[in-house]
Amino acid sequence: MAAANRLTFERPIYELEERVAKLESAPEKTSEMIEEARKLRREAAELKKSVFSSLEPWQTVEVSRHPDRPMTSDYLNLVFDDFVELHGDRSFGDDRAILTGFAKLGEQKVMVVGHQKGKTLKERQACHFGCAHPEGYRKAMLRMKLAAKYNLPVVCFIDTPGAYPGIGAEERGQALVIAYSMFEMSRLPTPIVCVVIGEGGSGGALGIGVGDRVAMLEHAYYSVISPEGCAGILWKSHTHKEKAAKALKLTSRDLLRFGVIDDVIEEPLGGAHRDHNQTAARLKMYLQKSFRELTALDTDALLAARYEKFRKMGVFTEATAG
Repeated sequence: MAAANRLTFERPIYELEERVAKLESAPEKTSEMIEEARKLRREAAELKKSVFSSLEPWQTVEVSRHPDRPMTSDYLNLVFDDFVELHGDRSFGDDRAILTGFAKLGEQKVMVVGHQKGKTLKERQACHFGCAHPEGYRKAMLRMKLAAKYNLPVVCFIDTPGAYPGIGAEERGQALVIAYSMFEMSRLPTPIVCVVIGEGGSGGALGIGVGDRVAMLEHAYYSVISPEGCAGILWKSHTHKEKAAKALKLTSRDLLRFGVIDDVIEEPLGGAHRDHNQTAARLKMYLQKSFRELTALDTDALLAARYEKFRKMGVFTEATAG
C-alpha cells in the first residue's frame, strides 16, 4: 500500500510490518532475527486489534473512505460470477455513479445494484465520486422491477457521500426520484438485501437502501448527513467534523443498537482495505445466508415483514403536562 494512502492512526502498524518485512527479506537470517521478526509480527497483530476495536467515529469515517477500500466493482469480481452490466434509464442517460446488472451468486441468479466511486481521477469524475443523479436512481429502479418480473433477488451495495447536489440534478427531480425509489422498493415483490460497504450518506444512500435485510460492513458509516455537512450547519465550520461524527451516532455498532440495521459484517483485522478477498468471502456468506432465509417466505409474508421492519424504527415520546 502506498504510504500516501495510510491513515494517521495506521502508521505505527505499518512501521512494525515494514520492520518484519525487512528482517524476513534478509539474505542470511540468524536465529535472533527470526525471533525478532516473530515478536514484531505479534506486536503488529495486537496493535491492529487494539486500534481497530476502539476507533473513534471520525476514524471510522476515514476508514470507510480509504482509497484502497473495495468498491462495488471489486465485489462484482470477487463475490459474483457472470456479471452482465445494464445501462441507462430510458429517459435521460446512463449515470456511472450507479452500476446495475445481472450476476450469479453461487448458483443463485440475482440483480446487483450499487454505487460506484471510481478508482482513478478520471473514473471518479465520470462517476461523480459516487454521487448519483436522478437518472441513476431511475436506472436502479428499472433494474429492480426487471428483477421482480423474473423472480430474481436484488443485492444493493451502498457507498456514497450523498446524492449529487447540483442544479441539474435538482431540476430533474432528485428528491422526488429518491422518494419514489424508496416507495417502490418498499413494495417490490422479491427479496432485497442492502449492504453499506463504505459511506452511507443521506438520501443518496436511502435511495437504494430499503430492503428485507440491511447490513453494514464493520467500519462503514450510515448517516443522515456527512460529518462535514453537519459541522457546517451546526458549527459553521467543517473543522468540527470529529465532534459532528460523534454526535451523529453513525457507526455500525450504534446503528445495530438502535435497530436501524439488522447485521454487522465483520471486516478482516485492520479493515477491508487490507484484505479484499477475505472481506468478499464474508460478504458472500452473508448474502447467501440471507437469501436462503428470505426466499423461503411467500411474497405476502416478505412484504409484510419488510413494512413492519421500517415502521417500527424510532421511538416517539409525548410530553406530559406538568
